[in-house]
Amino acid sequence: MNKIRIKEIFESVQGEGPYIGFKQLFIRFCNCNLKCNYCDTEFSADEYFEEFSAQELADYIKKFDLKNIHSISLTGGEPLLSVDFLKEFLPLTGGSMIYLETNATLADKLSEIIDFVDIIAADIKLESASGIKDSYKFHDKFFDAAKQKECFAKIVFNENISDEEVKKCCDLASKYNIELILQPEMLNNQPSADTIFCQQVLDKFLKYYKKTRLIPQVHKFLNIR
Repeated sequence: MNKIRIKEIFESVQGEGPYIGFKQLFIRFCNCNLKCNYCDTEFSADEYFEEFSAQELADYIKKFDLKNIHSISLTGGEPLLSVDFLKEFLPLTGGSMIYLETNATLADKLSEIIDFVDIIAADIKLESASGIKDSYKFHDKFFDAAKQKECFAKIVFNENISDEEVKKCCDLASKYNIELILQPEMLNNQPSADTIFCQQVLDKFLKYYKKTRLIPQVHKFLNIR
């Protein structure tokens, strides 16, 4: 029986991107294939976690009032590392909308479950903020695989963002016609860059690509998960 380690399962409201304010059931998967400089999410299996089979997890989420949630958010960590489990679990979710939060580097694994996913909230990793190098080649392949579904990209930035990074992001978004959501990096639940700088970054993106919005992580301001 294929079992997977789950860090936590909880109801909350989405705090990022165009679905801010929608109530979701979050399933946080352990482990990630990246280590971003700004990551502040506890997804490690070093301490607390629970193990579930696909059927056990499907039964467990029935305790929540799924009629009153917008979607089930698969988050992490990186959920696509558990693609074999997801292939078993997602057909058991009873028609709930599935919202995948991903670092957009595992295109082949996305292709294995894309028929069960409704919305893809993907990252574009800037080296200046994340420390991840050469991410665009992985993102390019990922967005090609994701184009058959609703997909948008989140970009965490700080004061080190370069004009070259802006242009590369806009070129990638234009190629796949995806909306870009700019998120200033957060420090102690406050944006690391001031309002003027954030507006300047937005203007730089808008010069190349109009489907760009500046939306900070609202759940940090509300002090919720």
